[in-house]
Amino acid sequence: MSKILLHACCAPCSAAVVEWLLLNNYHPILYFYNPNIFPEKEYEIRKKELVRYAQKFSLSIIDDDYNHEQWLEQINGYQNEPERGKRCDICFKIRMLAAAKKAKELQIPLFATTLASSRWKNIEQINAAGIYAAAQFENLTFFEKNWRKDGLSNRRNELLKENGFYNQQYCGCEFSKKFVN
Repeated sequence: MSKILLHACCAPCSAAVVEWLLLNNYHPILYFYNPNIFPEKEYEIRKKELVRYAQKFSLSIIDDDYNHEQWLEQINGYQNEPERGKRCDICFKIRMLAAAKKAKELQIPLFATTLASSRWKNIEQINAAGIYAAAQFENLTFFEKNWRKDGLSNRRNELLKENGFYNQQYCGCEFSKKFVN
């Protein structure tokens, strides 16, 4: 099995991705780095659900620091951007750079993100951030896959119900909440 560092945003978005990786001879190390999530209670709920799912497969999970204040400083000036706008570009770069750095630190040459499975997000933005982050380090590759295709969206929904996951209704940051229908 090939190791892959999988940046994970939440259990619902991660479940089908983890399952696919395991079925395709990858061993995911889950990396929970999401300083954008607000409020902190929401962050803790999402983390707890991901840990619960990871335990089913005896997968390692790395919980990086929650520093929402630093994230707010980094996206300052872009708070009123629409969903899938420049704020999201910056946010994805922040999180993909952290994932790339962690993969390099752990000597795992491949990383991916579950963000691309979310209906809230633009896959092209996510992939661009992942490719950018990988390019900052030698011998590191961002694994691009459309986690919404090949039945994975349906499988996501099945696993959501089977596991009784908490299913959030917004991406995570306080600015994305105003775009929820």
